[in-house]
Amino acid sequence: MTVDSDTVRPFWVMVQKEISDHVRSWRFVILVALIVLTTSGSIYTILSVIQDNPAQLSADTTFLYLKIFTESINNLPPFITLIGFLGPLVGIALGFDAVNAERDKGTLSRVISQPIPRDYFINSKFVGALIVIFALIFALGFLVLGLGILYVGLPPAAEELLRIIAFLVFTCVYVAFWLNLGITFSIVFRQSSTSALCTLAIWLFFSVFYSMLVNFLVGATTYSNYAARTLTVMLSRISPEFLFNELTTILLTPSIRSLGGLSFEQVSGTIPSTLPLGQSMLLVWPNITALVAGTLICFGISYMLFMNQEIRA
Repeated sequence: MTVDSDTVRPFWVMVQKEISDHVRSWRFVILVALIVLTTSGSIYTILSVIQDNPAQLSADTTFLYLKIFTESINNLPPFITLIGFLGPLVGIALGFDAVNAERDKGTLSRVISQPIPRDYFINSKFVGALIVIFALIFALGFLVLGLGILYVGLPPAAEELLRIIAFLVFTCVYVAFWLNLGITFSIVFRQSSTSALCTLAIWLFFSVFYSMLVNFLVGATTYSNYAARTLTVMLSRISPEFLFNELTTILLTPSIRSLGGLSFEQVSGTIPSTLPLGQSMLLVWPNITALVAGTLICFGISYMLFMNQEIRA
């Protein structure tokens, strides 16, 4: 079965237009500047310590490149914390007015009236923004990696490079979840401000308030300390932010060998060591599955709503 090139070509033309619109917008430029400025301070501090005296960072200098992404010095948040906090803002900014802005400008009805499949519109919105997200995240990640090579003078080991690439890929998946959530609200609400506020409200709830709510609910119970910790982790995994933070911490910290709390019997007799990448991936496979599923579910909902929505000229 062959694909008609005349059918595929209009879709990629629409994708290229979306990419061009995002890259040339002041909104995107401001977000990129914000991310670069907020991450440059902590990265510069860590690289300076590595260059001057690597032993100050840790007594164990293995996986030195991973520590550039995870270590915090001088009360500055590490790179994974900053990108986990600011990444959703990029996805929300690229998606909250994807559909309702086109409707307000009157271009939506004109595009739909063209002799192309209707789903090309919503698919091009998602694919164009996703390409921009991948380009931004990987450019920033490899920029940090390149600076590390310049400061350290040695290339990273294969294990470190694969872990960093996996971290960047799953960061893009996490940002894509918030992108799809923003696109969904842009279809539901006619006003861009309403869709932006709804998406930001959900992000703030999971980023700030959900952990406090979980701690309050667990604190009101009479479980033992171990049972309370287990319940806290189970409830926290409803949050996409917690899933992402847990996933990236395991990937970039090979010394972590388990998720959640362990009893004394479970840790008794174990030998401290690092996990290979394959074992770390197996450890966080439920987190990966949940993030990918959440992203696909949000996209499926937005696709269904758009295809069933009435569009008038």
